[in-house]
Amino acid sequence: MPDNKVLPGPIHGNAPCVKEAVCIHTNRIYDSCRDKECIENLRVYPTRCSQEILDCASSVKSRDARLVWTNIDVREVAFNRGYYSVDIRFFYKISVDVCSCSGRTQKVSGLAVYDKNVILFGSEGDVKIFSSRFEACSKAATNMPTAFVEAVDPIFLDADICDAKRELCRDPECECSCDELCDVPHCIRELFEDELIVSGGCKNLLVTLGQFSIVRLERDSQILIPAYDFCMPEKECVGSSEDSPCDLFRRIKFPIGEFFPSPVRDANSEPPCDCKPIAKGCCQR
Repeated sequence: MPDNKVLPGPIHGNAPCVKEAVCIHTNRIYDSCRDKECIENLRVYPTRCSQEILDCASSVKSRDARLVWTNIDVREVAFNRGYYSVDIRFFYKISVDVCSCSGRTQKVSGLAVYDKNVILFGSEGDVKIFSSRFEACSKAATNMPTAFVEAVDPIFLDADICDAKRELCRDPECECSCDELCDVPHCIRELFEDELIVSGGCKNLLVTLGQFSIVRLERDSQILIPAYDFCMPEKECVGSSEDSPCDLFRRIKFPIGEFFPSPVRDANSEPPCDCKPIAKGCCQR
């Protein structure tokens, strides 16, 4: 083992702010990526009642788009060891305002589904993990990497209606298959007051969304980290009191930071203490 290898145990020498090096078991991020996507002409599958309104619509206006769920699947990439394919399916609840020929405006809602795929590095490893928390003869866990998706509600950019026969697809003469609803979880279907339908309407609803997302691949790892001290709470526990709500409110400090956010300190600026920096994040008085 090299002489400069840091081992678990007390730290002595030039780093007095670090008490010891400890080994912890945690999730390590092996790879991640961010994406800014403009999803154009995304098909919306309306409820049965909404489809009846769409068939009589003359114009449509965007109202609301919410990301309600994502399905994530991780698969090994063939002939490229250590890399994994992350398949993601986004489920959106879409609401628009539809204007009919009579001038009446009604709300229409439906489900939109969007699929994306990314390739990320997740390292190798094919061990089986057993734990005292598992029941006897239960299936052992593996150290297969786990994918996480962070996303915000999309920006509703545009909405449009078109005749069902003119629905966009790769081949202008094809009959676009609408099997995206086959694997919609039951909990998502319950978000709608009526049954979602795939075909049978005269008009289709198409939307354009702007989606920001971050995808990361994590794996269980044992990592050596510096330990500064034990975490001892400094605040005393306070129980309920018989004070009136107004008395409790008067004791709350005014949230100045919410109105006037403090500027972010430059990472290259001098440390805020009267000390000599010896390493990034610690100093010596």
